[in-house]
Amino acid sequence: MRQKKIVIGNWKMNPLSLKDAEKLFIGLTRRISRIKKTEIVVCPPYLYLERLKKFSRKIVLGAQDAFWEDAGAFTGEVSGEMLYNLGVRYVILGHSERRELGETDGFVNKKIKSALKAGLVPILCVGEKERDANHEYFSVIKSQVERCLKGVSKNLISKIVIAYEPVWAISSTANRHDATSADSREMAIFIRKTLSDASSPEIAAETRIIYGGSVNMKSAKDFLENGGIDGLLPGRASLDAEEFTEIVKICEALKN
Repeated sequence: MRQKKIVIGNWKMNPLSLKDAEKLFIGLTRRISRIKKTEIVVCPPYLYLERLKKFSRKIVLGAQDAFWEDAGAFTGEVSGEMLYNLGVRYVILGHSERRELGETDGFVNKKIKSALKAGLVPILCVGEKERDANHEYFSVIKSQVERCLKGVSKNLISKIVIAYEPVWAISSTANRHDATSADSREMAIFIRKTLSDASSPEIAAETRIIYGGSVNMKSAKDFLENGGIDGLLPGRASLDAEEFTEIVKICEALKN
């Protein structure tokens, strides 16, 4: 059974105050009241989660990271179980900005297993730093997918959302340039083939693959219709309630 299309907003380290977070979230809830076919997830900073969960049942809350241990002497960390008990249901793991700080595929692998154990849906981010003429970037993605999912039970793989975010297309990357829907389709096919080899064609077909990387309401329709994906992971665009809603509506209007 094919899962719903999904749009996930990653607020990153924004906004600066709870008041502004509430304003943004409430503005979004008012705009998406008629959305039925699309799953909507918002991932704000940790400290806003408990407050924001009171404002909407339609928007599912996600976290931007989680640690791999349930509890203990891990200063500054937050566990998947803590997040689940708070009402969080999704968690972004392996984002390129975390990897840039030193996070490895091994760390992400442990976090994915812990998140699944806690009942969370991991959003596994993968993406290459550059596209070389020799197509080595395929090996980069294959390695990330295989290492991050190593030891994960085959019947749990389809519960994971895989977000393809080419680092060279992310707004915070120096000298960035736009990715195209053809780039997305090519990689979505490749990721699904990698998943198929690791599990089965059926599981690979059921797994949601989404695109991130500076997607906005101008590019959303092309990516959703021609990018071979099941949803989007907007970053900057999710900080504007009107623009994020337009992206959701574009997803909602898809025939399939």
